[in-house]
Amino acid sequence: MVTKRMNLEDLEKIDSKKMYQTYDKWPEIAKASFTNNLQKFDAKEIDHIVISGMGGSGSIGDVISAILSKEDIHVSNVKGYHLPKTVDSNTLVISTSVSGNTKETLTVLEKAQKTDAKIAVFSSGGMIQKFSKTNNLFFQEF
Repeated sequence: MVTKRMNLEDLEKIDSKKMYQTYDKWPEIAKASFTNNLQKFDAKEIDHIVISGMGGSGSIGDVISAILSKEDIHVSNVKGYHLPKTVDSNTLVISTSVSGNTKETLTVLEKAQKTDAKIAVFSSGGMIQKFSKTNNLFFQEF
């Protein structure tokens, strides 16, 4: 059996927006984020974290869930359109989208905005940034 390796031209046909370039830069983005003076976020009394994101943007939820697995805090990873019914004023909803236009993430963000939950949003712009700014939500561009 012969296996063909994907080349850059093949990848660019599939990934027309060149998102792979952003994923390749994640280590640099993370390092820059640690050295920046980021806006502080009040996370007092949080006992439930909901992380919403699709694909690579959603993988951070798996990492955070693993890190917090030994803590007394519940983590829900949402990789779809539905916000858990357990969201309340002690919940932190984190929405992540590299493109800023992920429909599932935007839908969860819209639903979260209608609750008493605290919300933090991370994206590189798009509709999610616009929604966050319009609704005065904590937003951090990456």
